[in-house]
Amino acid sequence: MKLFESLAQYRPQALGVLRIMTALQFIEHGSQKLFNFPVSGQPHALTGLTTAAGILEFAGGILLALGLFTRPVAFLLAGEMAIAYFTAHFPRGFFPVNNGGDLAISFCFIFLYLIFAGSGAFALDNRRNA
Repeated sequence: MKLFESLAQYRPQALGVLRIMTALQFIEHGSQKLFNFPVSGQPHALTGLTTAAGILEFAGGILLALGLFTRPVAFLLAGEMAIAYFTAHFPRGFFPVNNGGDLAISFCFIFLYLIFAGSGAFALDNRRNA
């Protein structure tokens, strides 16, 4: 199909947009844990694990949004999301839609993809490697 073949030229830009939008959502999770912003009806208690997760999500999200150190950061965040799923969600039940873990799984696999695909367009990594 010619239409889809012609879209392939925009693959780096689409990857860059996926990386940026995923990172912005991830930053929200970290800022909510660390600063209760955006305000949550149930603020997180800052235990050691929650603080570590918040720092990874906030700082890692910023680095991913900028496209800086994309592959190593994505590797850390994919691991964090796998741990989050198996420690917080999986014990609540087998099915992700019922245990609330579908977002953790989605983040995990998007980050896994970024490890292999790289940062795409609009990334500071592209300037570092030039």
